[in-house]
Amino acid sequence: MKPPLTLLVLAAGLGSRYGGLKQLEKIGPGGETLMDYSIYDAKRAGFTRVIFLIREEMREQFESQVGEKYQNILDVKYAYQNIHDLPSGFNCPLKRLRPWGTGHAVWSARESLMGNDFAVINADDFYGFETFQVLAQSFGIDQTEESEKLILSMVGFRLSETLSDHGHVSRGICQKTAGYLETVEEWTQIGGTPITGLNSSGTELSLSGSEIVSMNIWGFPGSIFSLLETEFIKFLDSLNKEDFLSEFYLPSAVDASIKSGSVKVKVYPASCAWMGVTFKEDKTKVMDSILRLVDNGIYRNPLFED
Repeated sequence: MKPPLTLLVLAAGLGSRYGGLKQLEKIGPGGETLMDYSIYDAKRAGFTRVIFLIREEMREQFESQVGEKYQNILDVKYAYQNIHDLPSGFNCPLKRLRPWGTGHAVWSARESLMGNDFAVINADDFYGFETFQVLAQSFGIDQTEESEKLILSMVGFRLSETLSDHGHVSRGICQKTAGYLETVEEWTQIGGTPITGLNSSGTELSLSGSEIVSMNIWGFPGSIFSLLETEFIKFLDSLNKEDFLSEFYLPSAVDASIKSGSVKVKVYPASCAWMGVTFKEDKTKVMDSILRLVDNGIYRNPLFED
């Protein structure tokens, strides 16, 4: 019997640039959130279980406003990101206030996933049905390709389609060969005309807009957690004692695992348009795009109406 297809939704982010819990912003004509559309698409693609990764202090609000509406649709579970949840031998600095990043967020769900393969998404992004369909089909197939390495999967989007008109963004810029990821590098301050950004060394460089970027949608085997812990320990060991802001990014952890020869990452080009609300001013454009999809019959309104 095949294990259930599981979706891990990263919803613990502070939304600092946006200003509040943007995961709960009403975007669709019936008050749907972007997360509603992602979960709806994931269910259509065959996912039957969802784990929400949140912070403990969000629990009551999140469960009442989000989790309860999925109870009769999917198997709903919760996992929690806590800054004090660290590998053995490490303690959280007293001055550390912010979460440790997306890599730590996924690692924080290790007990809830219990070794099952799973997909990872951001709670505040729109990826489209075909994206989840591709991930669902990737499980249980690619692991036979090369037994010495874990095979991961990623859906990549075109950079120009993931930018905001209202400010600069951070993106994982990808390089791939023969369909497999070679590197993914975290760039910041991406935007402008022509497009520029700061690479991981802080150097400002030009970008064409045609680059493939990671929007944090991955397919992982259940055995990924030992690799994440290894990379997280390296990250913690390298931290300056006065650095209370650096984060352990999931793309950086994947990149390090590629370089160490531990994994291969199959890259699937996105066939859907990504949408997200990085800044408050992005909301109107995203609402208009969603409304067009609803008007074209791609989504029902309300979303889960039979």
